[in-house]
Amino acid sequence: MHPDIPQSVMDAVQQARHLVIFTGAGVSAESGVQTFRDALTGLWAEFDPAQLATADAFMRDPAQVWGWYEWRRALLLKVQPNVAHRAIARLQRVLPKVTLITQNVDDLHERAGSSAVLHLHGSLLAPRCFDCARPHPLAPPAGEPVQQAVQPPRCSSCGGHVRPGVVWFGEELPERALAAAFAAAQSCDCLLSIGTSGLVHPAALIPTMASRAGATVIHVNPDPVPVRHAAEYSLQGPAGLIVPLLAGGWLD
Repeated sequence: MHPDIPQSVMDAVQQARHLVIFTGAGVSAESGVQTFRDALTGLWAEFDPAQLATADAFMRDPAQVWGWYEWRRALLLKVQPNVAHRAIARLQRVLPKVTLITQNVDDLHERAGSSAVLHLHGSLLAPRCFDCARPHPLAPPAGEPVQQAVQPPRCSSCGGHVRPGVVWFGEELPERALAAAFAAAQSCDCLLSIGTSGLVHPAALIPTMASRAGATVIHVNPDPVPVRHAAEYSLQGPAGLIVPLLAGGWLD
C-alpha cells in the first residue's frame, strides 16, 4: 500500500458494493489530450474555446467551429488510454457494481475496456444533425491533425449541417445520462472522483450528492480538493499513480 493512502480509503474502494467513478479532464490529460481550458495555438489562438463551443458560433461560422472540433477529434485518435483508464476498467470488471460517469468527450474509457460509460458532456465521436439530431457516423480523419476551417457534412435525412456531438455552453446535459448519474451518486457506498475541478455544474453536484447520502467520497487530483464531510478524502497526485494503487492487487 502507498503510505499516503489510508487503509480505510483502500478498503472503501476495494470492498465497495456499488462504486461510482466520476472522471474529468485530468484523467485524459495524462494521455496527452489537450484540455478544454488549455490555451489555443495556431489558427485558433485568437479564440477563447468558449467562443467556439456554442450553437451561436456554429450558426455564424459552421466551417470554423467544425474545423476546430475535427482538429480535436484527429488529435484524440492519436493518443492512447493511460494506466488510470485501464485501472478504472479493471475495477469495473472485478467489483459487484461500478457506475462510470465522465465529463470527458473522448472515448479513452471505452478503448481501455470500460463499458456503459455515462457521457455527461457528449462525445467528439458522436456527431449529429444540428436540425433533426439524427446521428451521423464519420470516418476516422485522414493524415495528421490540421488546423483549418472545414465545411461540416450535411445530414442524409434532412440536409441540415452536422454538428459535433458535444454539449455546448447554454445547452442542457443529456437528460437520461444526468438522471442515471444522480441516481448512482445517491445509491452508491463509495464515490471516486478523479481529475475533475468540481467547477462545472450541474455535474459538480455528483460528489456532494454521494456524501450527503452517506457514501465515502475520495478525490484524486494533482491539486488538493477541500473536504467537507467526515468520510471524504483528498488524495493529491496524478491519476496514473494513485488509481492503480487504489485498485490494489487487482491489476494484471
